[in-house]
Amino acid sequence: MARNKTDNFLRAIKKYAKAQSTLLQTEVKQLKSERIKEAEETAHRDSERLIKDKLHEKRNHEMAVLAKKTQEGQKELFVERTKMTGEIFSKASDKLIDFTKTDEYTQRLCNSAKAIAELFGDRDCVLYVNERDLGTAESFRDFFAGKVEAKADKTIKIGGIKGYCPEMAIIADETLDTKLEAQREWFIENATLSVL
Repeated sequence: MARNKTDNFLRAIKKYAKAQSTLLQTEVKQLKSERIKEAEETAHRDSERLIKDKLHEKRNHEMAVLAKKTQEGQKELFVERTKMTGEIFSKASDKLIDFTKTDEYTQRLCNSAKAIAELFGDRDCVLYVNERDLGTAESFRDFFAGKVEAKADKTIKIGGIKGYCPEMAIIADETLDTKLEAQREWFIENATLSVL
């Protein structure tokens, strides 16, 4: 009987141990499953964050490259527009120099001198012209009521006339150089040059 009790006791212990073992295995499986799920979720979050960071980094890099290319393109465009503007105004200057060899130019010079004479009235003044127009400018003395001195001005490359009245502290600039330069400023502001 004692053996039977011992056998029953041992069986009960084995049964209890087996139940505990099954329970522990179930808990371990559940814990393992939860840890795996946790690890998967963490890995998923980390990979999403890494992908997001990499995409952000790539986007920033691409935007920097695009900004640099845009800046380089604008610089090239500016250089090309400046070159085109220079060529256009160089040709215009050449045409104006050709114009200064005509009778129409001499008449325009005469009209400019009359306008300057009217502006200065009977005050003394100095007329500045391109060196080739110095002889013509001498003939304008009759238009002026005050004393007039004609001088060659090396800054006048194309032509025209510039009058200076010291008493009024006024310069009347009727030079083609100044008028062309004013057109250049207007052209730069308003021309929509397309560079192909």
